[in-house]
Amino acid sequence: MDFFTADICDEHFDSVEVLDEGYKNFGGASKCHGEIVTVKLDKNNSELIKVLRDEEGRGKVVVVDVGEEYFAVVGENLMKFAFKNNYSGIIVNGYIRDTFQIKDIPVVLYALGTCPKKYIPKTQGERDVSLVFGRVRFNAGEYLYADTDGIIVAKKPLHS
Repeated sequence: MDFFTADICDEHFDSVEVLDEGYKNFGGASKCHGEIVTVKLDKNNSELIKVLRDEEGRGKVVVVDVGEEYFAVVGENLMKFAFKNNYSGIIVNGYIRDTFQIKDIPVVLYALGTCPKKYIPKTQGERDVSLVFGRVRFNAGEYLYADTDGIIVAKKPLHS
């Protein structure tokens, strides 16, 4: 992937939003970009499992909002699904686990931090809804670019 978020910001200053600091990449890839798929969760990750396990992800990045609830919503199994189905990245407004196992899976995984416990009781999630966190609005069908400098969002593709 031949892009840098800093260069995209310089070239498209008025058409990108930048996610606040505090998100760390735990995945085995250093950058990703693609069309945004949004998932809103209520602690349990069953809706996210369906997306990563059952849908082709080539050219896509999944953005997940769990409202910063202190439960892990992505771990080794979901990262394996993401890799198998060609997703380039996952951005989580929440927590993840299995960091030792996922560090070598070549998918970007940004999150606020880690938590060893997941939420077991099933709750309902939502797909393709507008999400707002970290001073950015994420809409399904828009585009996300992430690298070691940060995460940016644009309404249309800014780099191929």
